[in-house]
Amino acid sequence: VCVLYRHSRARKYESELHMCRLEVLAVELSDYHPLKAITVTDSKSRRGGRKGSTSSSSSSCSSVAPDPLSLTLDGTDPLSLFAAAIYVTVIVTLSLGRKRKEKEEEVGSDFEPWSSKRGEILSRFTTTEKLSINLFMGSDKSKASSPSSAVSEKVRTRLEELDDLEEGSQRELLNLSQQDYVNRIEELNQSLKEAWGSDQKVKALKIVIQCSKLLSDTSVIQFYPSKFVLITDILDTFGGLVYDRIWSMCADPHPLPESFSADDVNDTAKETCLNWFFKIASIRELVPRLYVEAAILKCNRFLTKSGIQETLQRLTAMIRGIGDPLVAVYARAYLCRVGMEVAPHLKDSLNKNFFDLLASFRQVHGESVQNQLVLQRVEIPIYLTLYSPAIHWILQCVAYRAPEVLLTEMMDRCKKLGNNALLLNSVMWAFRAEFVAMRATDFIGMIKDCDEAGFPKHLLFASLGRSLSVADPPESERLSILNEAWKVITKVRSPRDYINCAEIWVEFTCRHFTKREVNTVLADIIKHITPDRAFEDAYPQLQSVIKKILTYFHDFSVLFSMEKFLPFLDMFQKDSVRVEVCKSIMEVFINALTLDDEKRALSLLINGFIRMVSFGRDFEQQLSFCVEARATFCNLEPVIIHLIHTVNQLAMETRRVMKGNHSRKTAAFVRACAAYSFITIPSLTSIFSRLNLYLLSGQVALANQCLSQADAFLKTAVSLLPEVPRTISIEGKQRSSESFLLDFINNFLSTLLVVPDHPEQGVLYLVRGLLNMVQDYTWEDNSDAKIRVYISALPLLAAMSQESYLYTIPKVDSNETLYGGDPKFIAEINKLCETLISQVLDHLKGLGRDEGVRRQGSLAFSLFGCLLAHGDLRNNKLNQLAVNLWNLSHKHGFCDTRTSVRTLECIKHQAQQADMSHLSDMTARLSLQSRA
Repeated sequence: VCVLYRHSRARKYESELHMCRLEVLAVELSDYHPLKAITVTDSKSRRGGRKGSTSSSSSSCSSVAPDPLSLTLDGTDPLSLFAAAIYVTVIVTLSLGRKRKEKEEEVGSDFEPWSSKRGEILSRFTTTEKLSINLFMGSDKSKASSPSSAVSEKVRTRLEELDDLEEGSQRELLNLSQQDYVNRIEELNQSLKEAWGSDQKVKALKIVIQCSKLLSDTSVIQFYPSKFVLITDILDTFGGLVYDRIWSMCADPHPLPESFSADDVNDTAKETCLNWFFKIASIRELVPRLYVEAAILKCNRFLTKSGIQETLQRLTAMIRGIGDPLVAVYARAYLCRVGMEVAPHLKDSLNKNFFDLLASFRQVHGESVQNQLVLQRVEIPIYLTLYSPAIHWILQCVAYRAPEVLLTEMMDRCKKLGNNALLLNSVMWAFRAEFVAMRATDFIGMIKDCDEAGFPKHLLFASLGRSLSVADPPESERLSILNEAWKVITKVRSPRDYINCAEIWVEFTCRHFTKREVNTVLADIIKHITPDRAFEDAYPQLQSVIKKILTYFHDFSVLFSMEKFLPFLDMFQKDSVRVEVCKSIMEVFINALTLDDEKRALSLLINGFIRMVSFGRDFEQQLSFCVEARATFCNLEPVIIHLIHTVNQLAMETRRVMKGNHSRKTAAFVRACAAYSFITIPSLTSIFSRLNLYLLSGQVALANQCLSQADAFLKTAVSLLPEVPRTISIEGKQRSSESFLLDFINNFLSTLLVVPDHPEQGVLYLVRGLLNMVQDYTWEDNSDAKIRVYISALPLLAAMSQESYLYTIPKVDSNETLYGGDPKFIAEINKLCETLISQVLDHLKGLGRDEGVRRQGSLAFSLFGCLLAHGDLRNNKLNQLAVNLWNLSHKHGFCDTRTSVRTLECIKHQAQQADMSHLSDMTARLSLQSRA
């Protein structure tokens, strides 16, 4: 089959329309009466001649038909180019950002980062005591050394610098408030960056050492966790500066690869790195030396392969020399933190830190600590809470992706320590809820044996309850677990502590028990919270209780049959809270409707109400109402669809009222309507609802001259096509989606005629993008749908080649205006038509081989009709192709005879018109055949 250059015949739509109209016959008034039977007079329509354009009959032959979406499109599919451009940009950006990022095992998103805990610690551990800071105010003198200096001189220089660092003049800032202290620390952090930026590296190190020394001071012990957060921010800054500095020295002559080894590092960078470690090793005091070396732990990668592991082991052992248990536990927390950032796979050091913590925890009750608490007037329960952030963090690192057997080992070690409540609480917080739930009975036994003087048992049960709210214990143990927990909870005297704990265990009760047990829990809560109107301070917790009950009890006959449910609601006596609770109950009632018929009926009622709401010409208020309705009825898809239609109608109504004159305010409103639809449509579950609404919203945006919004809607619709399933559920039955998809694509193609090409996306970019998606879509087996789309695209391309389009949108320049009949544009259209026809012909060949002759005849007749209506058949080869298609469609007698006869009559009629004589010759070669 020859591959021909196809030519669309020139069309004069107004003349054609005029010629297709029926003759108007005069009617005698005496014969006319509105109730008289209608008589239809069938008169032949008048048809005029059509003027066609002269076309070339040149052709090129090929034995293999080209792929229309690869060869013909020349790889210029605009959507693919757009996606590729974004992809390349993202890749380049990420590669630049990762130039200095080592390819190491990293923690996943399931690991809660330190940054998420920072704010909570600063807000929780505060003080009204006066604070102090010892600032180094030494000179900034520097000791220059020549490149030929001996090693001994370098060592002496380092020691002199450190002596100057530790013995220089100092100034003590006294009587600082907490906020003043925070501001001073931030100033030191900024001074560190400025010193580093001005190449005063020794001064920067001095600042870091002085700040690290502050972590040895526990004179205001309640503030120590917050102090730790502030100081370690400075250490993190310093560690990053040193690492980046050494990395930059490795860029000569080539940058280091992501997964570099010490062998890839040049000697200059290694010497600089060693110099930093030597300077830090010369720090005399243990705490600052340990913290500063931990801050640059990552720099060990520049020196040896095993440097990080060896340093972690050494620093872990060094912490044993810190006498104050609070200072020691936070030093371990920092070491675990940098260890998780640099080498999370080195679990041994993490475990060793925790086991060393257990071994030294008895110091908490030692004489030194007790004397310090007496001096600062701090009770032991308050003191123990200071350990929580550090122990929680250490255990989180230890427990991350740890095997279940490690929890057993932790529990055994806690038992040997006499079931220390603080440690036990951290263990339950850190390990996976599934592991804790399977050992819930064991944990309850350990909680019973804990000493309640330092850490209340109800807090331990609260931690256990958090795990049991997301993971299930063995079924046989659930009732005993609830009974043991509630024995402790019900004895809590403080209403605040009681409700905080009870609220957690309500979920466990609802998950595993009936309304009887839930009613008992509600009665106990009412008993504890009603005296002295304590419920007024517990509205958030009480609302949480309601929410959890509604999550598990959807049957309202069961819910309101609970004796204590309504008395529980009576505790919400603040109007705003009461309304919010009632609203949540109503939302659950709507969500609880499981029958589609009920949802449909409810949606019809709501849609009827929405149609009745009108704010006149206050369009902004109408849009605000739609926004609120969307939030209220987000679970009812028919309502959401109706709201999107309403907003589109609102945009068109704005255009009508303004009579097409767009002010800035009107344009902004129309864009707001488009934004509403663009945000809302993705929430719909029905794929065809999304497709049709994207198309509708794009048409509305185009009608309002919002070209960028229309472009976004249409491109999104095209990108959504691959998600269309091969079958969809209609009234509970699975049906093929193919016919629905073809209807949508045909509607989409008709819209593309008036959509102007994007100036940056190339010629016919939306048409090409659509054809790309059609090409890649997984159609049904033995389906001709893809070929029918190709045939449907031909009339669109023919219409695009006309000097004046069949229809346009006022004040929107279509491609007829943008290109003005440019020969290159017409050549692109012809080229695409040629490829599509070639693909159809190849498919017809395949059907002949596969004995799909009925399908072959139907497709051949469809393509014939397309060429007859839109092709310039004065082209001899195109004319011959049309004849061949006719004969092929009738070859096996499957073509409808009545349709064929009418088609021949139409062609003969057209042949009588001016400039249509070529159809006479073609008609003579068209024959009717029937099955034998």
